[in-house]
Amino acid sequence: MSALAQGHRRLTTTQLVLRYGGFAVLATLANLGTQRLVLAIWPEATGLLAALFFGTGVGLVVKYILDKRWIFFDMERGARAHGKKFSLYTAMGLVTTAIFWGMETASWLIWRTDLAREAGAILGLAIGYVVKFHLDRRFVFQNPS
Repeated sequence: MSALAQGHRRLTTTQLVLRYGGFAVLATLANLGTQRLVLAIWPEATGLLAALFFGTGVGLVVKYILDKRWIFFDMERGARAHGKKFSLYTAMGLVTTAIFWGMETASWLIWRTDLAREAGAILGLAIGYVVKFHLDRRFVFQNPS
């Protein structure tokens, strides 16, 4: 067993929750920052779909990199390993993305403000990340031992 995998076994629940939560915050900031950038360039109503798409993509990549290394302590390397895991990671995120997009879009449609849209996004992402952790632990970053 690698030193990092052993380190994972020594993380307390509190440490794991704080680390995962911190990474979720970083990915959320990357997501919302990308959305703001896209909406600044494309402010029309149709820009929201592009903002959701690009923001989600940036957040997904940031979260994958952090989770793989620092949450699940997966040290596997190479394009094949990354490709398979990133594909599974993305697939697990489809349901959670629906939660996030649904809450963000519903908040926008109800209140029509950027503050409401972002509050809906944050709430949707928070719920989605809890669900995603459990899916990733079970299906993506399985510990063979």
